[in-house]
Amino acid sequence: MGGTLHDTYVAALQHGLADLPEDATRVGVVRTPTAWFHGVVDENVPALGPPTGLLEETKRAKEDLKRRGICDEEAHNAAWERVDFGDRYRTYLAESAAARGAADALSARLADGETLALVCYENTAKKRCHRTILARALTDGG
Repeated sequence: MGGTLHDTYVAALQHGLADLPEDATRVGVVRTPTAWFHGVVDENVPALGPPTGLLEETKRAKEDLKRRGICDEEAHNAAWERVDFGDRYRTYLAESAAARGAADALSARLADGETLALVCYENTAKKRCHRTILARALTDGG
C-alpha cells in the first residue's frame, strides 16, 4: 500500500496550524533554507526547490509589481504569470538530473508506504507555490 502526500508551509508548522498526520515526514523543498527552517522539517531536499535564477526573476517581477501598488499576494501571483513560473518549474523537474533523482526518491518512499509532507515558505491559500506542481509530479507523473 502506498503512502500519502501532504503539504504545508513553515509558518503553519511554527504556529501549530498545520493539519498533518503524526507519522508524516516533513520534507523541506527549498533551495536555500534559513536556519530556523531546519528546526521545523525532518529533512530538506534543495534540488526540489525552484532554480535560483527562476526565484530571482520572480522576486524582481514581484517587487516591480509591488512598486506599482499591487499588494504582496497579488504581486506574488502576478509575478508567477509574468515569468511563466509553473511551466519553467515543470521543465526544471523534467530536465534536471538532480531534481529527477530527488523526485524519484520521494516517489519511491511514497510507494513504500511512507507519509510525506512537502514544506516551503508559501501559504497556498494566498499565494501560488511550487509545492502544488511538485506534489502532482510525485503522485501522477506531472
